[in-house]
This record gives sequence, structure tokens and C-alpha cells, in this order.
Amino acid sequence: MSQIIRDITEIARCGAQYRTEALAPMGLKACHASYLLEICSNPGISQDKLASIICINKSNVARQAAILEEDGFITRTPFEQDKRILQLYPTQKTLELLPLLKSIQSRWEACLTADVSEEERAVLERVLSQMKEKASGWIAEH
Repeated sequence: MSQIIRDITEIARCGAQYRTEALAPMGLKACHASYLLEICSNPGISQDKLASIICINKSNVARQAAILEEDGFITRTPFEQDKRILQLYPTQKTLELLPLLKSIQSRWEACLTADVSEEERAVLERVLSQMKEKASGWIAEH
């Protein structure tokens, strides 16, 4: 495994551990942050669209959405034109937690980039964006 992949993987694992600890008092898991932030940004998003945006298997999104609904964080509403499509909406409970969810993400990013200059950060954002596009393209084709 190349050092780049090893480092990206380790950063992702550390981030998951950080979110696990930060979200536990709210009754949330590490993966729930990306779900809730995206649902809050796009109320009414379909489960399929959410799966595509956050690059998660559709069945995993359906399973986690059911958990989030059961725990009162979201509602799932059938789409009027096609009842098979479920639209996801944040509840008031989630909207009240939104500033904290954003803060948790911001603190992690600040931790990771504390010693990174603005120029380095710009290059890093550009390169990671290119890599993400390649990865997303591969997933879309397969």
C-alpha cells in the first residue's frame, strides 16, 4: 500500500474515532455526522441521492436512515410523485444540534491543519479534490 493511501486511511480512521467520542453523548455514531449535515443542507434529499453524495452503499444509507428516524433525528417521507422514493428531513432535534455538529467537524479540521500554511492548504484542497473526483468517477463507473 502506498504511503498516500496509508495516510488517508489512517486520517479517516482517526476522524471516525474523534467523531465517535464527540457524538456519543448525543446518541449518535461517527457515520451519522455526514448524514445529518447533508440532510440539513438539503432537506428533502432522497436516500439514493444521499448515498451518491456521501459515497455510501444505498442499503447502508437506508439502514442508518431508519435508525436516525427511530431516534428522532430525521423523518422519512414518501415522495408524492413516486412513493418508493423516501425523502429525508431533519427534525427540530437535529436542527438544534446542527451548530454542535458543525463545530465538531470544524474542530477536527482545525486540529488536522493547525500547522499547515494557507498556501499548503490551498494545494492540499486542490489535490484532494482531484483525488476525490477520480475516486467518485471510478465508483460511478462500477
